[in-house]
Parts: sequence; structure tokens; C-alpha cells
Amino acid sequence: MRLDPLETPTAVWRPVPDDDLVDVVLTGAAARSETDPAGARRAEAATTSRLVLVDGRGGSGKSTFAARFAARSGATVVRTDDLSWQHHPIDWDDLLVHEVIQPWRAGRPVRFRPPAWDARGREGAVTVPVPCPLLVVEGVGAARRGLAELADVVIWVQSDLDVARTRGIARDVELGRTPAEAEAYWEMWAAHEDPFLAADRPWSRADVVVCGTPPPDLPPGTTLLGTGPGGRRAR
Repeated sequence: MRLDPLETPTAVWRPVPDDDLVDVVLTGAAARSETDPAGARRAEAATTSRLVLVDGRGGSGKSTFAARFAARSGATVVRTDDLSWQHHPIDWDDLLVHEVIQPWRAGRPVRFRPPAWDARGREGAVTVPVPCPLLVVEGVGAARRGLAELADVVIWVQSDLDVARTRGIARDVELGRTPAEAEAYWEMWAAHEDPFLAADRPWSRADVVVCGTPPPDLPPGTTLLGTGPGGRRAR
């Protein structure tokens, strides 16, 4: 797997069947909270709700993993792409905290229309029902420093750089862009994503690492997981 030189490689991967996925992810994070005082306080306070952040590079497989995890756990998924739409590729965290996480933690239902949605006539809203004991937020930058401090579980989806790029461009072509437009869009996004990830290094806070570009012989319904660096103790 070709990684960015700044990213920490995962030495040992564990194949986890879908039936065990939720327990393995949540149990691993709970075990780490025992050695992390801030994490222990979060765990004690979040007896009725838990926040799971799923981060990774564009095209890494974040959405695929989040959907698989939600299907097994019943979690609600919020995509940061919906917050960043026609707003800014990276600077959307204030919207997430004030309009989604805070009301959800307070036990209120969320139905948020980002300003750009109203300005450009996009239908629908970012929603979180009540009750919602498990909320998953997935997207590039979801595990940034300020957000990771609010989370109960931090996940980094590690991926081969070349495979992720190929996936991302193919996805944009499927959405209606021409190949040339998709290439240009990828480069525009990377101009924001790459320096942000290099400066913030969200993988360093991961409780769990997910292999987003697994080998082709991995059995269906199986996810490769590794132990994260647990960098929330060292900010």
C-alpha cells in the first residue's frame, strides 16, 4: 500500500466479519478510554449517545465503511460532503459542531439546511432523529483536532494513494462529470485536502484504523482493522 510519507503505516491487520464489526470497534475504543482520562470522562458522559468520526483521504473508502458500520449498528450517518457543498472543502467544522453535534448531544432532533443549500435551491436537509444513540460523521477532516476531542471513537480509513485517486475520479465520472472535469475537480480538492491533512494529521488520533484498499482475496463481509496510534493523548 502506497501511503503519504507522513502517514503511519499499519503493521498488523485483523480480519473482522461484519457480525463482529460494531463490537470490535466500540470495545477497542472503550478500552483506550481507560488509559485516557479525557476519553474516560467522555465515555461516562455519553451513556446515552456516542459519536464516531470516520476520516480518511478522498476515495479511501470512508463512505463504504460508514455505511457498513451503520447497517450493523443502526447508527445515523452525517456526511461532511453535505456540509461542505458549495461552502468550502475543509472549513465546515463550525457548522457541524453548532448545528449538528451540539443539538444532538442535547437530545434534540436535527434538521439543518446549510446556507449554501438555501442560496442554491438544494432540496432536503441534514437530519438526525431522536433518539439517536450512535452518530457517525464521515468525511475528509472529520477527525481533525477540534472534533476528535468531542468524539467517543475516532477511525482512520487508510488507503493506497493511487487506488484512492482512481476511485475518486471514477466516482465523479459516474456523477456526470467528463473525465477531464473529474481530473480537474480532483486536483482542486487535493489542493485543499493535502496541506490540511499534512498539517493536522488526523490519523494520529485514530482509535481504530480501517483498510480502505484491501486485497482482492479478502472474503466478502469482512473488514481489515488495525489498532490506531491513539494520538488524542498527545495533541
